[in-house]
Amino acid sequence: MAHFAKINLNNKVTQVVVINNSVITDDNNNEIEQLGIDFLEQQSGYPNWVQCSYNKTFRGNFPSKGYIWDSENEIFWPPQPYPSWTKNFQTKQWDPPVARPNEDVGTNKWDEENQTWNI
Repeated sequence: MAHFAKINLNNKVTQVVVINNSVITDDNNNEIEQLGIDFLEQQSGYPNWVQCSYNKTFRGNFPSKGYIWDSENEIFWPPQPYPSWTKNFQTKQWDPPVARPNEDVGTNKWDEENQTWNI
């Protein structure tokens, strides 16, 4: 199955849909993203679709509603968790300004006002 994200004028994902791989496969058995975009535009009347990967094999993250499409870097970014966090283009995730003290502890909470972790 092929997944496509519907992108609004602010590059925000508003919907993710699934279509059959046969829709995006050409006569030579190659997957062509534009075939899916054309199909979805014809079906919905909406032109701005971007293929995404459920397995995260391309375009960084599998998006959901509220993610942002970064067309320059071809990455779907989750919403920014806090204003002080920055994009990490290697991991394609948001990094806090201070490293998490223990990533195994699910109770760590970021304190944006004090720029520290509450353990």
